[in-house]
Amino acid sequence: MPTIALGGADAGARLDRFLVDALGVSRSQARRLLASGAVSLEGRTLGYGDKGLSLPSRGVLEVAPFRLPGEQRAQAASALDELASGPGWLAVDKPAGRPVHPLDERETDTVLNAVIACHPEIHGVGEGGLRSGVLHRLDTDTSGVLLLGTEDSQWTRLREAFRRHRVEKTYRAILAGRYQGPEEMKLDLAVARHRPAKVRVVDEARPRVSRAYPIRQQVRVLELLREATLVEVRIETGFLHQIRVTLAHVGHAVVGDALYGDAPALAFGAPRQMLHAAHIGYEEISAESPDPKDFTAVLESAR
Repeated sequence: MPTIALGGADAGARLDRFLVDALGVSRSQARRLLASGAVSLEGRTLGYGDKGLSLPSRGVLEVAPFRLPGEQRAQAASALDELASGPGWLAVDKPAGRPVHPLDERETDTVLNAVIACHPEIHGVGEGGLRSGVLHRLDTDTSGVLLLGTEDSQWTRLREAFRRHRVEKTYRAILAGRYQGPEEMKLDLAVARHRPAKVRVVDEARPRVSRAYPIRQQVRVLELLREATLVEVRIETGFLHQIRVTLAHVGHAVVGDALYGDAPALAFGAPRQMLHAAHIGYEEISAESPDPKDFTAVLESAR
C-alpha cells in the first residue's frame, strides 16, 4: 500500500490535484480512487466528497494498491456484431445501453470488453489500458456504428482524421413534433458544458461564456409523421450530446431523451433516446448499421 508522508509544502494543496502529481494518475482516476474508498488520511477513509479537501501540513496518506491506466486491462466479455473490418481497424454494432469502454477493470459490459474477446491484439493500442483502440464515443444509450483501431499506425491515422473532422458520420433520429421548417437545414451553433454530463447552446460572442465550442451539422427530413419527424443528421464536428442538445434547442428534442427533452419527447413508449449512428466512412473505410428493433418499434408507433 503506497504511503505518502505530508510535509509543510503540501499544506493547503487540493487533495485530488495532489494525488495526480504524487501518483502519476489522471484527475478522473484520482477521483475514482477516492470514490472507491482507496485513500485514507491518518487512518480515516476518504471519499469522493473529499476531492477538494485542503491537505494539512503534516500527516500520512495511504492509498490501496492500484494499477496505472496504461497497465489496466479490460476483461473479455460476450462478442458484438462486426459490421466491417480492414487492416488495423474494426467497425462494430454498438447496442443501446452499453458504454464504449470501462472506467474500472471490474466492468465487463462495455463494447471494448466484447471486442477484446475476439481481438485481444487491441489491448495497448492507442491510449491503451481501458481505452485501448477507442477512436470516438457514442452516448451509452445511443446505438450504431462504432469504429476502433486494432493497430497503432491505423489508430494514429484515424484519430487524426477524427480530429480534423474528416470522418463522415451519419445518424438517424426520431424527433418530437412535426417539423415545420425546410427539408434541409444547417445548424451552426456553439455549445458549452453546463454540468459534467450536460451541455447547453450558448452565444459564442458573449464574453462571460468560457470555452464555447462551435458545432456544425446538417439535418435532413426523411419522413413527416403526425406528431414526430424522422431525420438524418450528418455531423461535421463531434461534441458531447451535440445532436441531442441542438435539436432540442430548435424545438424538436430527440424522442425518449429524458435529459434534454420534455413530455412530448418522452412519448411513443421510447425506452431511450431514439438516436442511431447509421453510417461511418473515411477513405477506404465504410460501415453501416441497420435500425435496431427498439428504434423501429418507436418509429412504427409514431406512424
